[in-house]
Parts: sequence; structure tokens; C-alpha cells
Amino acid sequence: MRNNLVWFITGASKGMGLTLTKKLLGKGFKVAATSRNIELLKEGVGESEDFLPIKLNLSDEEDVKQAIAQTISKFGQLHVVVNNAGYGQIGYFEEISDAKTRQNFEVNVFGTFNVVRQVLPQLRKQRFGRIVNFSSTAGFYGFGGSSIYAATKFAVDGFSESLSQDVEPFGVRVIAVKPGYFRTSFLSEESIGIRPDIPIDDYKQAREAQIEAIQQYDRNQPGDPEKGMDVLIKAVQSENPPLHLFLGKDAYEVAEQKILNVQKDLNEWRIHGTTTDFD
Repeated sequence: MRNNLVWFITGASKGMGLTLTKKLLGKGFKVAATSRNIELLKEGVGESEDFLPIKLNLSDEEDVKQAIAQTISKFGQLHVVVNNAGYGQIGYFEEISDAKTRQNFEVNVFGTFNVVRQVLPQLRKQRFGRIVNFSSTAGFYGFGGSSIYAATKFAVDGFSESLSQDVEPFGVRVIAVKPGYFRTSFLSEESIGIRPDIPIDDYKQAREAQIEAIQQYDRNQPGDPEKGMDVLIKAVQSENPPLHLFLGKDAYEVAEQKILNVQKDLNEWRIHGTTTDFD
């Protein structure tokens, strides 16, 4: 695997994106990193000849196009795209407005689409590349009280799985990253939506318990972002990277339990579910 990879990372001013950016620069890679808050990004990373900070609105496809072009102009090439930008819209479905639902899809799903759409011509042309899409454990198992966020991440996961088959003939591989709980600012109130738009009494007790649990778990998550990003870099550099990259013991436990549950449903209903063909 090449050692001179050029990376493009979205949502790099904090969390996993910031950790990954700093780690890559420390290893001698060239990195273009984006954020809505360019000053926060520069402050978090510092200065380097190998670092290109870009202010980016993921919802503006022309803005995305220019950011990709700027990266290729500075570094001459581009190999790895990491769609890390996103946030969690937590809460019970009926209590979340249509506007907030669409906004979560705009960032988590359509922002990813915009980046992939603009970078694929370059990756196809050079017949090599890696597209890393941050899904979530919630993109494999839909946790209660997070239906909107789960829907966005299931979309990212399904997109990644299908896209991987489309682009593999061009030497481009897709990795859908599904982290468990890592100790970042992800659960802080400035990073997630947890307050209801339309409070409903039937959900009051469950909602208050969920908010309390999130607040207690914030900054106490078991996952170490440094170790998680080490695994991601190793996967990207692998000749045969995984399509589904789970990160964290908790992620593996959730995934394995879901697989058992699905297998149970298959077995219990196979005699009925397989009788639907024409005679």
C-alpha cells in the first residue's frame, strides 16, 4: 500500500475527525480537512505544510466541488476521502419536528452524497482510492429513542454497501465505519439534539431517563479515539480493507446480538416466509 496518501476529511475540528487529522499529519501524510468553523479547525490542528484547512458547507455542492479541486491543486492528487461530519438527533420520533429530521439527513446523508459525487471522477481516473463513510453502530442496530439518527446512519450504511460494488472495478474501495461509544464530545448538548420539539406526556418518563443517561455517559465512554483511528488508518492502508469496520467492544457486542436476533427470526418464520413464490 502507498505511503504517500493524500487524505480529505470532513468534520475535522473536533472528535474523531480532529484526532484522525492530527494523527495522519504526525505520520507524514498530507491532509485537507474541513469544518464549518475554520478557526476552530486551525486552532485544533496547528500549522503544517502538509495541512490544508478548508471552510466547507457540505450542503452546498458547488462549495464541495471547490474544496475537492483546492485539495488536488495543492497536493496534486487525492486518495482517501473520509466522510466524518455528522451529528446525532436523539429522541422519540413523534417528538422530533420534520424540520429537524430533514436537517439531520441533510448533514449526515446528503452531505456525504455531495462529497462522494464530487470526488469519484478523480478516484476513477487514477484507478485507486478509498472512501470512508462514518456510519455508526446505530447504522446496524436501531436503538430505541434514536429513530431519526438511526435512519440517517442506516442510509449511510446501505449507500456504502451498494456503492462499494459500483466502484470496486475502478480500484476504489469503500469502508463503512461503525463505531461504538468513543470518548469525544459527540454526546455533549452542543453536538447532539436531545430536547423535544413537540413534547408528549406518554414519552416524558422515558425521555427524561434517556437525557439523564446521555449526560452521565458523556465523557465517560469506553472507547479511546486515538486507538480507534489507529485501526481506521490500518484498514485504509490494507490491500483488502473491510466494507464493514466495527470499532469498539460494545460495537461488536451489539452487532453480534443483532445477527443472532435476525437468524432467530429467519429460522422461526422460514416455513412461512419461503412459501410465497408462484406454484
